[in-house]
Amino acid sequence: MESNHLRPITVTGAVVTVSSSRKPATDASGKALIDLFAAAGIEVTHYTVIPDSLERIRSEVYASLPRANCIIFTGGTGLTPDDCTIEAVAPLLEKEIAGFGELFRLKSYEEIGTAAILSRAIAGVIGGRAVFCVPGSTKAATLAARDIIIPEIRHILTHASADQR
Repeated sequence: MESNHLRPITVTGAVVTVSSSRKPATDASGKALIDLFAAAGIEVTHYTVIPDSLERIRSEVYASLPRANCIIFTGGTGLTPDDCTIEAVAPLLEKEIAGFGELFRLKSYEEIGTAAILSRAIAGVIGGRAVFCVPGSTKAATLAARDIIIPEIRHILTHASADQR
């Protein structure tokens, strides 16, 4: 994309870790995301760890939206009965960014092989803000943020917030 196509946008980040066992002190994935945002010059304006709960996740979506324009949920995306991040967030998306999940699984496949089919990941837009749901492993969260989200966030927000000018 040509640089003149990008609007000057200040990106602010929110990191929400979904886990019934982690606490902020033991949240390596959340810390990795915060560090990656900081290295990219993105201020993290909201961070929390919440349990696997449909209601808590949805509540956290709404709590994060006024605080950041790039929101990453990490964890709760697996196949266990407790994993419900995708189910909580997907119905709230106004527009889905289908290519995000596809590209994330491709990059995961390059690292972990066919086990990548278990990597549920989605992204979309709510109110001109970008929301991402990625697996909770530190390696997966780092891959998503470093290789896809951070390089494309200004491009995504340029389009997503076009009607918010």
